[in-house]
Amino acid sequence: MSEWQEVSTVEGQRLLNGTAFVRERERAAHGLVYEIRYPAGVGSPVHQHDHDSVIYVLEGRLTGVVGGVRGELGPGDTVVHPRGVDHQVTAIVDSRWLEFKAPLPARSPLA
Repeated sequence: MSEWQEVSTVEGQRLLNGTAFVRERERAAHGLVYEIRYPAGVGSPVHQHDHDSVIYVLEGRLTGVVGGVRGELGPGDTVVHPRGVDHQVTAIVDSRWLEFKAPLPARSPLA
């Protein structure tokens, strides 16, 4: 497992209201898992990826939009954002989740 990295962008766009923390948990030939922490109030701008992502919330509360559908997630909840679909997430309170990405991103989505 890698060390926590502080990040301020996602897909080349600045995070809103602060920075986040990310570490790679596992990597396979065709995908990977990140553990992500957003402090309360931090959010991503609307963006999309070249891979599918599945989020599993470990702690906290998130609000977000995937493909125009708004929702709120808490511990144990999951959501999928398919490749090429606009999405956005904001931490209501300090939050932590696992994000499974496949296939491997062409470049780090955290850059």
